[in-house]
Amino acid sequence: MDHSPGMTGAKVRAQYMMIGGFLGAGKTTAVAALAQRLSAKGRRVGLITNDQGQELVDTAMLRSKGFATEEIPGGCFCCRFNSLVDAADRLTESNRPEVFIAEPVGSCTDLVATVTYPLRRMYGDQFKIAPLSVLVDPVRALRIFGLQPGGTFSPKVVYIYKKQLEEADIIVVSKSELVAPDRLAELKAAISAEFPHAEVLSVSIRTGEGVDEWFSKVEEGEQVERRSMVVDYVEYAEGEALLGWLNATVICSPAQEFDANAFLKAFAGAIQANLQRSGVEIAHLKMTFSPDAGLGDIAVVNLVRSDFVPELAIRLEQPAGSGQVIVNLRAEGAPELLASALKEALPVALESCQGLGGELEHLEHFRPGKPVPTHRIESVS
Repeated sequence: MDHSPGMTGAKVRAQYMMIGGFLGAGKTTAVAALAQRLSAKGRRVGLITNDQGQELVDTAMLRSKGFATEEIPGGCFCCRFNSLVDAADRLTESNRPEVFIAEPVGSCTDLVATVTYPLRRMYGDQFKIAPLSVLVDPVRALRIFGLQPGGTFSPKVVYIYKKQLEEADIIVVSKSELVAPDRLAELKAAISAEFPHAEVLSVSIRTGEGVDEWFSKVEEGEQVERRSMVVDYVEYAEGEALLGWLNATVICSPAQEFDANAFLKAFAGAIQANLQRSGVEIAHLKMTFSPDAGLGDIAVVNLVRSDFVPELAIRLEQPAGSGQVIVNLRAEGAPELLASALKEALPVALESCQGLGGELEHLEHFRPGKPVPTHRIESVS
């Protein structure tokens, strides 16, 4: 196959932007906001999502907003490099994007050496590589940097978290509205002290604060080459193996129209309660409800910490009939515990909506496999 992303003969390189960050950092929300900004400027945008499993909430959410989106399941970009290039090919054939925005798996690191440097070396005449942005949730980061008490991850999972920051060109403290200005300043100072090579910004997609500055740097900048970081792939693999992955779909069959927003929150809350009893730390729980009838509108619920509350990121404005729920759950715990938590939560959530029937149609739960990059380049030159 000609892996030229449809750009052969083109004089202008397509921009390749990657927005990374750990599970629950707000990547998909940021990707959607950046895509909307670029589309408003008249630029054609193609999105590429990535996950270890199938049936992604992120893909459903981005497609519901009208964006051309390709999904790469079954492994990280680093291990599925050829699939990443093929996805760009497919988007080019259908949409001819001028900008590709890629959202990697939230437990993936070493993206510069295994993704952007190989792209520059092999396809540099087709792509202009933007600086790598890595997002952090401020509450999670305050805990990991020892600035605030609360549930966090074990050292080998934190190893992955901090390796993501080590390779970032721009570290973005997202959801800045969640913490007081003095705590935000303290967190940014701690990040800068440990990772002085990166520019540290704070943004709030919800309020718009800092967004223009960050997006302008991504749009106008180009990744500057430096030596790839050292990664202990044994510790990386052991850290990923501590994480449980669960993807599920539930078919909802109501006797009458029901409040899908309330159902999602009840379902997420019941799963959360079950996992809390098992001592499992949630990294990210995401759900969508897609009505069988309608114009592509969906409801989306997010939960990014075990001690947080499920939040409606997107709500359905009208009662819904039958439809499908997609569940993506990532947590530090045995996959079997995640599956049990979901199975026990489903009847509780269904009972909270009178007359609502539901059937678990698909369930997969596993630990990520050992990362084996397709390519790894220390530097481009």
